[in-house]
Amino acid sequence: MGTAMDSSKPLIAACFAAALAACAAQPPQAPQSAPPMQPRARISYPSTYQPATAAPVVIRNATILTGTGERLNGADLVIADGRIAAIGANATAPANARVIDANGRWVTPGLIDVHSHLGVYPSPSVDAHADGNEMTAPVTANVWAEHGIWPQDPGFQTALEGGVTTLQILPGSANLVGGRGVTLKNVPAASYQAMKFPGAMHGLKMACGENPKRVYGSKSQAPSTRMGNVAGYRQAFADAQEYQRTWQKYERDLAAYEKKKGTDPKAEPPSEPKRDLKLETLSEALDGKILVHIHCYRADEMQVMLDLADEFGFKIAAFHHGVEAYKIANRLAEKQVCGALWADWWGFKMESFDGIPENLAMVDRPAGGCAIVHSDSEEGIQRLNQEAAKGMARGNAIGLTISEEHAIQWVTMNAAKALGIADRTGSLEVGKMADVVIWNRDPFSVYALTEQVFIDGVLMFDRAQPARPRSDFMLGQPGGSAP
Repeated sequence: MGTAMDSSKPLIAACFAAALAACAAQPPQAPQSAPPMQPRARISYPSTYQPATAAPVVIRNATILTGTGERLNGADLVIADGRIAAIGANATAPANARVIDANGRWVTPGLIDVHSHLGVYPSPSVDAHADGNEMTAPVTANVWAEHGIWPQDPGFQTALEGGVTTLQILPGSANLVGGRGVTLKNVPAASYQAMKFPGAMHGLKMACGENPKRVYGSKSQAPSTRMGNVAGYRQAFADAQEYQRTWQKYERDLAAYEKKKGTDPKAEPPSEPKRDLKLETLSEALDGKILVHIHCYRADEMQVMLDLADEFGFKIAAFHHGVEAYKIANRLAEKQVCGALWADWWGFKMESFDGIPENLAMVDRPAGGCAIVHSDSEEGIQRLNQEAAKGMARGNAIGLTISEEHAIQWVTMNAAKALGIADRTGSLEVGKMADVVIWNRDPFSVYALTEQVFIDGVLMFDRAQPARPRSDFMLGQPGGSAP
């Protein structure tokens, strides 16, 4: 469910002309020292993303959906220094601000997709660049999706044109534990690290149901049943708990050695345990340092996974796909677990058979409910607003009265919460990142198009400008020629 292609060519000149600072090489990072402590405390492959600078912008007279459940009519939004500086009627802007008259247009936060495979299944599709599923063992928590990302995937640009400013790239769902996911800012760059959302936590991709039992059962190995799936999760986390105990003992022994090394000449430091990258990732999930995202369709299996989380003491950020999430909406709300869902995908395999188009609205309905629209598709990511519109319409049809200002949270604030970045983006509030979309009309209209997309206050897409940043794989394609 992704595509791929190889290239040794550089990003085309248009990329640099339209977003030079975003594409430019980032300053080298100082090497990270590795103190003698648990390896999960070390920083590896840090973000080198540096937002570009841009002149202040004031957007006047817009209908603004803030992402907090509020709608402002005829309001202004001020962007300065990459942040939301002011919002409301007759907002004061710096004297040098560029003024955009948005009368008749709508403004929202940048859209966020919590489930994407862009870059690891890039376009055009060839097997040589299918880097999203490490199908060599049921538990591959040691792999990181970011190490398979091809930043030149044209899908990033088409997602940007659909208003997506932030996205989580996940491994595929072949395995019980597929590996770490990474959150990106949707900016053109020569490396994934220059796209990596600063300070965002990793995600842990897990999968239940048909996929892992089919993939490994076909190889005559475990798991081949749902029983085997659960046994595999439990053993993996049990091993991680033992790994934690090993490191905790080492730290105690090291602390004791540090206390007595100055007075006891015979004192010897303990030997540092061998790193196990698989168990290191699972340990960080147990510690709450990695957010757990689970591909799971059926209500009964989601409840098993909630019990698994209780058994081992970790928190599930979101169930993805969840076509039967409506059956346990109250429990999801009680556990504060989001449902990252499609509007109306169903029936393409047995575990997706019992899906209903009211799913999003019903997961959203209980107090504390957290519904999210996700894509899992290089095409669907281009129209998350329309997917949310379908969910809103079906909810209204059954009397749930879902407004635009509420439904926009399904693709902004709720998604930010599931990624652990809601304190920085996902809503238009003073001090937050200026990730902003201007739409030509109500974004829940089938005719809605983005006009301009800002990331950290920098104009990254302008529909009125013919020269837009594109992967060089668009060269020679219709509409993809260099300027």
